[in-house]
Amino acid sequence: MSVGLLRFITAGSVDDGKSTLIGRLLVDARGAFEDQVSAAQRDNERRGGKGIDFALLTDGLKAEREQGITIDVAYRYFNTLRRKFIIADAPGHEQYTRNMVTGASTADLALILVDARQGLVTQSRRHAYIAHLVGIRHIIVAVNKMDLVDFKQDVYDRICSEFRNFFEQLGPIDLRFIPISALQGDMVVERGSNLSWYTGDTVMETLETIEIEQQDASHLRFPIQLVNRPPLPELGDFRGYMGKIASGRVSVGQSIAITPGGRQTRVTSILTFDGERTTAFAPQSVTLTLAEDVDTSRGDMITGIDDAPSAKTQFEATICWMSPKPMKAGGKYRLRHTTRLVKALVSGIQHKVDPNTLAKHASPSELQQNDIARISLKTLLPIACDSYRENRETGAFLLIDDNNDTAGAGFIE
Repeated sequence: MSVGLLRFITAGSVDDGKSTLIGRLLVDARGAFEDQVSAAQRDNERRGGKGIDFALLTDGLKAEREQGITIDVAYRYFNTLRRKFIIADAPGHEQYTRNMVTGASTADLALILVDARQGLVTQSRRHAYIAHLVGIRHIIVAVNKMDLVDFKQDVYDRICSEFRNFFEQLGPIDLRFIPISALQGDMVVERGSNLSWYTGDTVMETLETIEIEQQDASHLRFPIQLVNRPPLPELGDFRGYMGKIASGRVSVGQSIAITPGGRQTRVTSILTFDGERTTAFAPQSVTLTLAEDVDTSRGDMITGIDDAPSAKTQFEATICWMSPKPMKAGGKYRLRHTTRLVKALVSGIQHKVDPNTLAKHASPSELQQNDIARISLKTLLPIACDSYRENRETGAFLLIDDNNDTAGAGFIE
């Protein structure tokens, strides 16, 4: 029986075997097409290898294949009889931290690979911290390349202990450990014959059965994308409020508030591409009609009356800086929050976080690309927002620079 869709991200240091693991999952779980497998085998043999190079199934960019590394976030889709999966294969280099933040922001689970010969290294800590930062609460640590340490249990136990000590600093989390050999296939999809001392589930068994709790779905958050007033006489004075439900559900007859402002009315109909509904829920895209014509526009948010988010013009956030141009206090940007775009000012940089040690460096003069920091922001107009810990959809934002490039990704405290 299916237990729903699972979005997960793989991360690790260079040469930990992320792409090989995903390739092994795709092949052994029959998630790769035959022509893809044949192409990967031909490419490997053309380079002097034998059989399938599993990494070639995921490293799709030419630059990645030439350098033997993963640069961009590569997404793959597959399913088994029990579940559907979306995999994001994140880059391992520190300089591509921003890529991992992007890939992890929509993931339910992080699969962090560790080279059994190296143990817990700088990038392992960085990836664990980023997973925590973007709200991932389920982490699998796959201790890979066990074949290169003779499948010794004491090596595995030592790495598990190191990781547990690090994660204790991050707070409660569902943390699981699995010893594997992605190259030989042990404990990936099949159990293999080399890790008889390990009695837990394989990677695939864990991915198929793990239960992912959902955020509190009772809080309605419906950012308005468009107010639709079609110039068709037969529709009369029709006014529809279009958008995608970010969280919660909405029903015909329900009393709602519109923020900022707090105006109240009720829902009279819910329209979708396949007709009218009496109720709808996240992440459906719908058009709502209301009992009264209200003065609202793109960027406003329809919410419940008793659980409406506060409208803020000042707040603190954690940010991952993505631009090659440094951020400095006093910098001016445009802030995109759901469907709202407002002018924003960086009023202060509180501290920069070292993801490797979790040390905080107070009052840095500026942020460089891939830095992570706590900042203070002011916006020209209010935004209706939640804490990122409470709602990943309405607690996140982007800062956009003068060139219309994404300069930073932020998470509201």
